[in-house]
Amino acid sequence: MFTTRPELAGTHGMVASTHWLASATGMAVLEDGGNAFDAAVAAGFVLQVAEPHLNGPAGQVPGIFVTASDPTPRVLCGQGVSPAAATPEHFADLGLDLIPGSGLLAATVPGAWDAWLLLLRDHGTKSLRDVLGYAISYAWKGVPVVCRITETIDAVAGLFANHWPTSAQLWLPNGEAPTPGSLHRNPTLARTWQRLLAEAETVSGREEQIEAARRAWSQGFVAEAIDTFSRGAFRDDSGRDHAGLLTGDDLAGWSASYENALVTDFGEWGLAKCGPWTQGPVLAQQLRLLEGFADELEYVDGRPTARTVHLATECAKLAFADREAWYGDTDDVPVEWLLSRAYAEQRRALVGAEASGELRPGGEGARLPKVLERTRGERAGAGAIGEPTVGPSGQTRGDTVHIDVVDADGNMISATPSGGWLQSSPTIPELGFCLDSRAQMFWLEQGLPNSLAPGKRPRITLSPSLALRGGRPVLAFGTPGGDQQDQWQLCFWLAHTRGGLNLQESIDAPAWHTTAFPSSFYPRWWMPRELVVESRIGEAAIAELAERGHDVVDAGRWALGRLSAVSRDPGTGLLHAAANPRGMQGYAVGR
Repeated sequence: MFTTRPELAGTHGMVASTHWLASATGMAVLEDGGNAFDAAVAAGFVLQVAEPHLNGPAGQVPGIFVTASDPTPRVLCGQGVSPAAATPEHFADLGLDLIPGSGLLAATVPGAWDAWLLLLRDHGTKSLRDVLGYAISYAWKGVPVVCRITETIDAVAGLFANHWPTSAQLWLPNGEAPTPGSLHRNPTLARTWQRLLAEAETVSGREEQIEAARRAWSQGFVAEAIDTFSRGAFRDDSGRDHAGLLTGDDLAGWSASYENALVTDFGEWGLAKCGPWTQGPVLAQQLRLLEGFADELEYVDGRPTARTVHLATECAKLAFADREAWYGDTDDVPVEWLLSRAYAEQRRALVGAEASGELRPGGEGARLPKVLERTRGERAGAGAIGEPTVGPSGQTRGDTVHIDVVDADGNMISATPSGGWLQSSPTIPELGFCLDSRAQMFWLEQGLPNSLAPGKRPRITLSPSLALRGGRPVLAFGTPGGDQQDQWQLCFWLAHTRGGLNLQESIDAPAWHTTAFPSSFYPRWWMPRELVVESRIGEAAIAELAERGHDVVDAGRWALGRLSAVSRDPGTGLLHAAANPRGMQGYAVGR
């Protein structure tokens, strides 16, 4: 864990992310006089090059931030909406009861470019060239390939070779995936970004150039290329070829925005999350349920007790059941009621000494999708750990990156970019990237909060976090991991606030999660009593959890979560940062 004291000359800030190149980039921007938002934008673009199996230029990015002048948490809304042609009737005509997890049918309007530029325009200080130049350089010169990139490409090599030739051209040079440690270049993407910059710089002024770059994407050559490519039919993980639905008009009709964060009070702590168009409130629901068990939550020698894991798991099942029944991009999600202490008290009575095997949403009128009876126990991909998993036909879950930045002035942001993974859909040859597949998170059954409708956001898993203490922002954190994001963040929160561990110790502490609720990713599987743990919780704890009826899966010693975090003491200005050691890829840096 890194710590910086404000009285030291040259103090700039802290950056923590899922890849060392992104963290180093963010730090370089801070040292060049940029603020936390400049650093986050530059690092975000580098992540699209450094972790292309986890996010891409046509993905999305929700973020939560505060500024040095305003401690009120705000949300950066960078999730695009479904196409105008994405109707339930269209999918019914195709004979589908779930939206495929790969291919063109699952694309939503790309959100990351517009969201990053909106943040840069309103809260950054640097020019677009200043922040985008790092990513352009890496795309031209190459980034070192990590093992997971090679493994991901190998898993879908047959799909690329037989059905997605443009992806094979980019990711299977000479017919093979790039080897770990080698440099992989994407000159087409570099040229796309350079062309966007060139069009931006036809006008003068920092903000005017950013606006021109936004238009060049949503109303210019990028939108035109996406419109044309989407008309082709390509194989998806339904096993058939389908054309896409996304058009240039869809891109032109959407732009990123801001909204107030959802802040939940937990005594001296407050938790800020995105609204129920994400799964964000489910972390607050878990914590509200656990308030009634506060005296039973323990960490001994940096490890949670079996009782702590059991209680957290059973509360997670209840909270995520509510996520499935109530969350969505609608105006009538009863968030205040879901997060109330009175409702939590009712739900808490359902937590027993044994593991529950039921999916039990609460409240009158709660309704679950009918398809869940079919998907129960129908496992997807390989392994149960919730980290990036890819099947032979391209289905994916949990593929995401994360970044946290704080600067010496007190600007702070937590962002979770995702989507547009190299394996999500065929590469658009003129642009050097592919579309996302986030629409797989919709239900095709109608009448649910998360039912598909044109111009609607899917209820996403992306879930950055920001915490307040005494009403003042002190901590930004988050993790990749799909449905596991708000479970692994719960592990971190409990270790830090209940176990008394510092940021790095809290990230390092043994983690766990359950899969006893529907996956947000195709084919929407769930395993009612499954509990996945890191073996470092101890043999005795694992045995006790099994005795309580949990189907315990030992994921290994260091397997769950890719958390990062930054913090600032508003009284002293003292800065901290920490990053995940699992996979030897996350990186925290500060000065």
